[in-house]
Amino acid sequence: MAASAERGSEPPLGEAIVERAKEAGLNLVEPQEFKAIPGYGIRAVVEGEEILLGNHRLMQEREVDMAGLDEQAETLSRHGKTPMFVAADGKLLGMIAVADTVKAHSRATVDALRRLGLEVVMITGDNRRTAEAIASQVGIDRVLAEVLPEHKALEVRKLQEQGKLVAMVGDGINDAPALVQADVGIAIGGGTDVAIEAADITLIGGDLRSVVTAIDLSRRTMRNIKENLFWAFAYNVVLIPVAAGVLYPFFGLLLRPVLAGAAMVLSSVTVVSNALRLRRFRPTPLTFASPPAGERNT
Repeated sequence: MAASAERGSEPPLGEAIVERAKEAGLNLVEPQEFKAIPGYGIRAVVEGEEILLGNHRLMQEREVDMAGLDEQAETLSRHGKTPMFVAADGKLLGMIAVADTVKAHSRATVDALRRLGLEVVMITGDNRRTAEAIASQVGIDRVLAEVLPEHKALEVRKLQEQGKLVAMVGDGINDAPALVQADVGIAIGGGTDVAIEAADITLIGGDLRSVVTAIDLSRRTMRNIKENLFWAFAYNVVLIPVAAGVLYPFFGLLLRPVLAGAAMVLSSVTVVSNALRLRRFRPTPLTFASPPAGERNT
């Protein structure tokens, strides 16, 4: 019943249930009705029965008797699993535990981001116990859990109001408003089209280490731009007065047109050569040096 109801759903948790049902050889049917309830779950009509599939809040709101499964759900949550309750026509059928697989490089990515001087925060709609269990596995200390999809952007705004520059990494439809709200939105390449469209940066593939590479490359690019601006301004501040003849009354020196042209070419070559140093950049997401004191962002 749960898998049939989830056939019209897009989120990974729903896909996991459908795939498991197919592996078990279950016969699935198309739901006659389907409605996603953001932050809660789904409602569908399967073979004439109203199916509710979602979190504890959904069951409470629809006044479904939990039949003593609360304690088991808490135990599953502490182990990083998301309990999803299934009810038919107001009666609880059971509970399905779905677990997000932690990506292989998640812990290393979080550690590398910290070495860059960044504060890493998890924002999720999952229940607090599950979120904290996952966060402990990857080394994240600050968790914003049970956040409804429409409130993710609000949580990002709250961080910005604290004076932080926020980079948001997401891949789902529910992440799109937060990606827009953030100072920098970073979408995972394998995510939904809506998230990719809303983000400022799209990472090719699903390797989270690319987040570290993007931030490090961006910092080096900005540093290069500032260096070029400094040398260009310094060069012109020094030589333009010379070309205007400021030294002629004192030393009788004038800058001949040929030398002035050569000096301008040298200035351009210097700036371009400095910019070309970025070609030597190689992603090293796990060995970044710590940033200067006071450079704390989110």
